[in-house]
Amino acid sequence: MTENMEEIQAFLLKERDKVLSDAEWRFRMRGYGYNLRRTDGGIEVARLPQNKVLGTFEM
Repeated sequence: MTENMEEIQAFLLKERDKVLSDAEWRFRMRGYGYNLRRTDGGIEVARLPQNKVLGTFEM
């Protein structure tokens, strides 16, 4: 587990390429300990179980 948002974003986008839908992607990422939420600014990434927001990136 890293706190580097660039590494997290690269991992998340690589995993997004493996699935068919956003719902499936969010479900998979919860298994890795990340909660993803779509906002006006992009995708908000939070670490579970505390749901601590790590950052936001555009898609």
